[in-house]
Amino acid sequence: MSRLSLRGLTKAYGKLTVVDHINLTLVEGEFVSLLGPSGCGKTTTLRMIAGFVEPTAGTVEMGGKIISAPGAVMPPERRQMSMIFQSYAIWPNMTVEENVAFGLKLRKLPAEEVRRRVAEILGVVQMGHLAGRYPAELSGGQQQRVALARAIVVKPDVLLLDEPLSNLDANLREEMRFEIRRVHDEFRITTVYVTHDQAEAMATSDRIAVMNAGRIEQVDAPHLLYTRPRTRFVASFIGRTNLLEARLENGDIRCDGFAMKALQLDPAMGGANRPILLSVRPQSIGLHCGRPGNGDGRPVIPGVIAQRVFLGETWDYVIQPAGSDMRLRVTAPPLQVHEVGDPVWMQLDPAQVAIVE
Repeated sequence: MSRLSLRGLTKAYGKLTVVDHINLTLVEGEFVSLLGPSGCGKTTTLRMIAGFVEPTAGTVEMGGKIISAPGAVMPPERRQMSMIFQSYAIWPNMTVEENVAFGLKLRKLPAEEVRRRVAEILGVVQMGHLAGRYPAELSGGQQQRVALARAIVVKPDVLLLDEPLSNLDANLREEMRFEIRRVHDEFRITTVYVTHDQAEAMATSDRIAVMNAGRIEQVDAPHLLYTRPRTRFVASFIGRTNLLEARLENGDIRCDGFAMKALQLDPAMGGANRPILLSVRPQSIGLHCGRPGNGDGRPVIPGVIAQRVFLGETWDYVIQPAGSDMRLRVTAPPLQVHEVGDPVWMQLDPAQVAIVE
């Protein structure tokens, strides 16, 4: 059953269209991230879902009922939604317990029910022992947990999060992205999460909608976005990749320095001869000191190490194939050490090569 649907959702300011005909449906209990660079329209989309911004065209529907349309926007307070902002927006003059109880008291719940639900949710976010503290006495991660508890305790139909971890340091961001997912798995609240950080989106989401210039380029599960990107932008934005110009000719895919059978990439691939673009992830290329066998049909490419960077967990190599101006990035384990200028052999796995638009 669909909980939230965006149908042709558009927002323009004069001649500038910041959200351009977005279609997206979330089922009950699904966690979907809007991922993209600054200025791509993801926060404007979230604010239209929340009811803070009126759409220029299209609708927002919840449970089959239209709650936003041009000239007809249901007020945010009537939407049964909770929103967590980048700044947390917790009250500095209230204790942790009072902050979390605030929404319940507005709903005029009995005092005993308020106490029970506040204690329960503070236990879930591991903040029960700090219930009497004020926000100024908390770390950034603890304040984020308070904001999360306050949003969830009212049992919203939809939870909206706008770049909630951007103010935290790297270690806290990693901790909190798993915490957000853990809390979601416990309560199964339909969630829309806005971020420009692909690691956050990958760790938290059931599906990710990658946005670019106001449009959704692809919506998929995190692993499919990474392994099967459909566009140049998605391939480049999600992780790192080598984008190689190639040509489909009589069932073969030919690139500068190597060729492979089109059937190895896509058993259903066919059509007229044409230029195509390949996305090859750095870790999908095997690196060898000597020429490997290619009885399984995997392309083998000789080359020379042009650059290298040691990143601790991996080596990041830049390799120039023999007789080519092309440069390929290859990721190798930390013990696979090659010097600049060393001859090497690369082997591509067609199963990890994607054709993009």
